[in-house]
Amino acid sequence: MNVLKSIAVALFGGFVAGVFACRAQDAPERVSAGDQVPSFTVTMVDGSTIHMGGLRGKVVLVNFWATWCPPCRAELKRVQKDIVDRFAGEDFVFLPISRGEKKETVEKFRQENNYAFPMGLDPDQTIFKRFAETSIPRNYLVNREGVIVKSEIGYTPESFEELVAEIEKTLNTK
Repeated sequence: MNVLKSIAVALFGGFVAGVFACRAQDAPERVSAGDQVPSFTVTMVDGSTIHMGGLRGKVVLVNFWATWCPPCRAELKRVQKDIVDRFAGEDFVFLPISRGEKKETVEKFRQENNYAFPMGLDPDQTIFKRFAETSIPRNYLVNREGVIVKSEIGYTPESFEELVAEIEKTLNTK
C-alpha cells in the first residue's frame, strides 16, 4: 500500500506543479529582459507569415504555449478579454506561438475553444530555441524598439495581472 500511496503523491505533486508551468520554473533562458528580441519569421495557422522585425514600432507580447499544457490553456482563456480586446486599437500585437505542434492540432484546439486571435506555429521548436530551452507558458514583452522589457515563465492569475499592467506601461512609454 505504501508504494501506491507514494505513486499517488508523486502524480498529484506533478499535477500541482503543472498548474503553474509545464516543466521547471527556473529553466534557463537564452534571452531575457534588456536583450534585443531575436529575429524570426513565424507561419500562422492561416498560412500567413509574420516577421518579428516587421513589428518594430509596436509593443509585442510573444507567447510560447502548447495545447497539452494546463497552465498554457488557463492563460489563453484570459487572453481574448484581458489582452486582445483591452488593447485593441493600440500599437500592440499579441503573438502566440504553439511550440512543437502540428497545424492540425492547433486548428482543432482553436475551434474547440472558439479562439479568434491568430496563432503561430513552431512545430520543430526552431523559434522557441532562440528564446529558451524548456518550460511553457513563456512570455516575452517587447517594446517599440525591439527590446525585451519583461520575460516570465509559467502562469498564475497574479503574474498575468502584472503582465497586463506591464503591457499598459510599455504602451504608454513613447
